Amino acid sequence: MGRLLIIGCGGVAGVAIHKCCQNSKTFSEICIASRTKEKCDAKKEKLQGTTDTVITTAKVDADNVDELIALIRDYKPDVVFSKGGFVAVPVVLAAGHYHIPVIIHESDMTPGLANKICMRTAKKICCNFPETVKLLPADKAVLTGTPIRRELLNGSRDAGFAFTGLSDDKPILLMMGGSTGSRAVNAGLRSALPQLLKEFHVIHLCGKGNLDSTLAQPGYIQYEYISDELKDLFAISDIVLSRAGANAICELLALKKPNILVPLPAAVSRGDQILNANSFKKQGFSYVLEEEKLNADTLMAAVHEVYNNRDSYKKAMATSNQSNGVDIVIKLIKELS
Repeated sequence: MGRLLIIGCGGVAGVAIHKCCQNSKTFSEICIASRTKEKCDAKKEKLQGTTDTVITTAKVDADNVDELIALIRDYKPDVVFSKGGFVAVPVVLAAGHYHIPVIIHESDMTPGLANKICMRTAKKICCNFPETVKLLPADKAVLTGTPIRRELLNGSRDAGFAFTGLSDDKPILLMMGGSTGSRAVNAGLRSALPQLLKEFHVIHLCGKGNLDSTLAQPGYIQYEYISDELKDLFAISDIVLSRAGANAICELLALKKPNILVPLPAAVSRGDQILNANSFKKQGFSYVLEEEKLNADTLMAAVHEVYNNRDSYKKAMATSNQSNGVDIVIKLIKELS
């Protein structure tokens, strides 16, 4: 058994791979490195006692290149996994200098600048979308999807109904806008509530500071943010309304949840969510509703389309090879270690 270095602890993929590697008994030591050592230490504390693997943490700072190179030289990992970001670049390049194999993961449709720099050094480049494969070196590209938290696959419908107080007399729509929420999607959903609640129960994850007590009514449940119970909310949800971030949509794919995606507009982003959403639409996984066209009427039309054809969306998602990211990435790590 050897040593694994994971760069990045904030992403879902890093956490999922970390847990899966420990369960695989492949590595005797795992080091989690991030710009925020406190987050790494919190993950270490959570996982220690559940495995015989020795867990260490390290702070990595893009302004201190010597320190990043020393991390590779002194820790001497057998393999490095990087989720990208500029803080990873010197570490990945140092790993290449010491002939340590590197696997990088590109979440979005088009590679970011940091991963473009790291591509020459990497042995394998994992990605979420078939379109991305064409942009990567043919001998390195691997279509994996995003490794997701395994606990999301083990939600309980009974626990979900008990937590929300909802019943199963109507289908349930779950809206997710991230930890800070989305003003546009929140407003669009709330404008449609009078129509939605005639046919659906609605669980609204609206983001910090976005609760609206004036909208309290039977069948409509608001939460700023959900952590451990999210798996149970997924279990009781029939369709999902979401932004189109790579991690979020890959979770929906793995769970085979029919969904409506409202990507961030190009005016306020580099357009990656638009590309992500359109890829999922092309593959039959998602219905895409542009933010500029979001209102009560267009949302209700989208909800009816997705719910009425939910079996078709599930069937398309069931044929995808992008929904088992953890197992594919772990297999690559084992092969290179």
